[in-house]
Amino acid sequence: MKVSVHYFAGLRDRAGCNSEEMDLAEGTSLTALYAQCCARHGIDFPRERLRVALDDAFVSWDHGLHDGAQVAFLPPVSGG
Repeated sequence: MKVSVHYFAGLRDRAGCNSEEMDLAEGTSLTALYAQCCARHGIDFPRERLRVALDDAFVSWDHGLHDGAQVAFLPPVSGG
């Protein structure tokens, strides 16, 4: 299945891109997807500190993925 992964704030800086398309095995979890992204880009940000969105809605990490999904990983941000 193919998904679109979007990175925000510090994750975008660490990944070196705003988004990318990834081909995944059927049944891949959001946790496994994030682990693949971390390995691919050398991201060391703890998953427990992130929010994850699927198709523009926040979901839990155990939510399933589907072909064509848009996944966003969002770290906490601060303004000033």
